[in-house]
Amino acid sequence: MRNRRTPLLASLLMLSPVALADDHWPAPVKALSEQGLTIHGEFEAPGGLTGYGASHSGGEVAIYLLPDGEHAIVGTLVDAAGEDLSAAALDEHVRAERFAEVWRELEDSHWIADGDPDAERILYTFTDPNCPYCRRFWQDTRPWVEAGEVQLRHIMVGILESDSPAKAASLLGAEDPAAALRAHSGPGEEIEAGPQPREIEERVYANNQLFDSLGFVATPTTLYRDGDRVERLQGVPEPEALKEAMGGPAP
Repeated sequence: MRNRRTPLLASLLMLSPVALADDHWPAPVKALSEQGLTIHGEFEAPGGLTGYGASHSGGEVAIYLLPDGEHAIVGTLVDAAGEDLSAAALDEHVRAERFAEVWRELEDSHWIADGDPDAERILYTFTDPNCPYCRRFWQDTRPWVEAGEVQLRHIMVGILESDSPAKAASLLGAEDPAAALRAHSGPGEEIEAGPQPREIEERVYANNQLFDSLGFVATPTTLYRDGDRVERLQGVPEPEALKEAMGGPAP
């Protein structure tokens, strides 16, 4: 699959929301909550307004309570130059907690380390053993990985073919998973599906569940941090997108 860089927020907002207690909300904010918005944080806004960061299944939104406390406006606040004043508040009160949550999910998943453990940059990539584009992505990332600048963490899933789960389990359960993945992805021999302990099979199942819960549909799907944000790439990145994900030009 060729690359598509897609917003991650929509899928993150499907995760269990972390909401503010509603016992102190003004009536308009409480009404919006009852209509389906999740309220994440309150902030001081320009012009004497009180802002609230909120989300729904399709994205995030800012709510601005008017000084009378009886009316609210939902939308983007701009200044005299037309600059968006809502984005920073949404980053702090909605997006930050979602990005931190998904990164913890990735860290706690079952992955195979590819590259220097002390590498400054870490990327997580969902990898199916039967995915030719996953192999292409593995090959394209060699300059950064072999230079010790990037570590890829391959979250092994089994979604493409009937034997994908068994092959993923064989890679996770190998005596040296990194070497097995290297042989499978490079010019070596492809992994053969074989019986694995139930614990290993359950790790693949858990990875599949994580893949589905994040709303992903294709491999490779790769995630990386850009400051406080988590960015997503679907498929094999084009050269410029790959350079951005890797943190700079190929060494």
